[in-house]
Amino acid sequence: MRFTRRNTALATVAAAAVTAGLLVPGASGASGAAAATAGGDPNVPAACADRRPGPADPGAYGMQLDGTFRHPALTPVDEESDHPFPGRNAAYDTRSYIKNMKVEAAYEGADFTPDYFHTWQNVVDFDGRRYLFQYDRSEGRVYDITDVRKVRVVEKMSREDVDGDETRANGDWAAHDYWGASTVQWNKKLNAYVMVQSFESKRQISELSDHPPLDKYNNPDGVRKLREKPGLKGFKVYRLDGPRKKDWKLLATVSTDSTQTDPLRSDPATAQQGSGSIDVPYWTGEKYMFIATAPDDTYSGTEYPTNLHSAGYQSWDMSDPAHPKLLDTWHLPGQRTGEDAAYRQNPRCGNRTSWMGARMPLFLPKPVEKGGRYAFAAMGGYGLTVLDVSDPSNLRTVSHLDLPASVSGTEGDNIDVSQYEKTGMIYYSGYPLTEDCYEPYKDVYQIDAKDPRKPRVVGALPRPVPPRSAGFTDYCQRRGSFGPKRTGYYTNPGKHDAGVLGYGFYNAGVQFFDVSDPADPEISAYFVPKAYGRDTADYAYGNQTHGVYVEWDRNIAWVLTNHGIYALSSKVLGKPDLDAPAKPFRNSEF
Repeated sequence: MRFTRRNTALATVAAAAVTAGLLVPGASGASGAAAATAGGDPNVPAACADRRPGPADPGAYGMQLDGTFRHPALTPVDEESDHPFPGRNAAYDTRSYIKNMKVEAAYEGADFTPDYFHTWQNVVDFDGRRYLFQYDRSEGRVYDITDVRKVRVVEKMSREDVDGDETRANGDWAAHDYWGASTVQWNKKLNAYVMVQSFESKRQISELSDHPPLDKYNNPDGVRKLREKPGLKGFKVYRLDGPRKKDWKLLATVSTDSTQTDPLRSDPATAQQGSGSIDVPYWTGEKYMFIATAPDDTYSGTEYPTNLHSAGYQSWDMSDPAHPKLLDTWHLPGQRTGEDAAYRQNPRCGNRTSWMGARMPLFLPKPVEKGGRYAFAAMGGYGLTVLDVSDPSNLRTVSHLDLPASVSGTEGDNIDVSQYEKTGMIYYSGYPLTEDCYEPYKDVYQIDAKDPRKPRVVGALPRPVPPRSAGFTDYCQRRGSFGPKRTGYYTNPGKHDAGVLGYGFYNAGVQFFDVSDPADPEISAYFVPKAYGRDTADYAYGNQTHGVYVEWDRNIAWVLTNHGIYALSSKVLGKPDLDAPAKPFRNSEF
């Protein structure tokens, strides 16, 4: 499927319809801004009356006569429910499909599935061996992946024996400690790997619910309990002298809570304000680091019913990794309490659904230390912003672009900038949160940013289509979530191949796109694994391929699923190296 003028026109009409729909009061029962401030918390948004979407009309979406799927135009947050439609498979698909790829190895089971829904990855090299970190908070694994076909587990960390309670210590973790989303880079000053770990508010919580009356707008007791939870909001810095946790040396514990007297001497056993550092910090081992964070509780401009913070960005001086220094903080108008006039300008205001604010740090095509000037920000319902970061102590807005509303689901999460230096193109995407395609489709937008002052949408990557052998015509029928996640991270070892983008696509597996000709992108290879494995919990059957991590220096793609890990090769990546890498990974390449 190609992106055509007809598709562009349809997208424009759909966006207008969605924007209009966002301004229609929902069916949640709250009657206005006063209802939103029940309980008196000043940092729960109340700029607009309740406009929460009601359930989508079942007759307005579903399979079409030509075998395609029509997505609903507007839906509420509803991650937990089933949404069957005529033509949906009766059961989850246990077959796999492959094109222009080869499975070099497969590893299944709990040792290779720290979390069913999402994990982070990093690579380090010690003594001629390559190790892969895979982790999500208290569940962590370290693998020796030197021989791709004989991967060994060398460390397993868990809190299963204390029911996952992060406030309790056990043999693997101290109280309030866990493995946050990390960047690992070689630091010349220390002549060692340094890992920066994000510590943030937990997103899967019991204090609040997606639905009234237990959401943040109607549950002041839940909001209070969430604000009172202890834990570090910020990041930790470690020196790594080996791949295992015993080899980590803590260099710094840094709070991003702006109310702390000294960010390097906060108490993680007490409650801290703000979101903490969110997802993977951007740092290449040199002087400057950029993180996504809400520094205090006034960064509140987000509609999402269980999230209290709207993250902007900070820059830090990492000249001495043991003593990071804050340089600057940036946010968009409307993100903070009291900026109601700006907040009301966003058509999502009052929809009680949209994630608004950063989820990932800034995306830089080139590090500042190597002459990089521009950074791109994906900010959910706030769209795309281009920043000038050439002076990290003075972050400046260059331009802003609103993207078509796509509610619910995550509207803006990832920007792939790997092609920017060659083509001026960036690839902007959100990701689905519901199953059975019960939300608008999440396009991967092609944005021409050659002139950073005037970024513009010029297309979208083609939608994956199942092979004829599948017996269904659209991946929505396969059950589970369907849509793009991310193209890995800038931390992937080696230099990203020109013209190649690989996305984890949930129930469509991993999809590799050929974007060498931006005017004619196409899917060049894919691997769609079975929907679940022998040990997958039934509630996770729909969360299938949620990540891809490419070793560009060995031409191996690691695909992360709800039942294990696959090692893949492909002619679109180049000849694979299944043995020890020719040289160790040290720093991200651009």
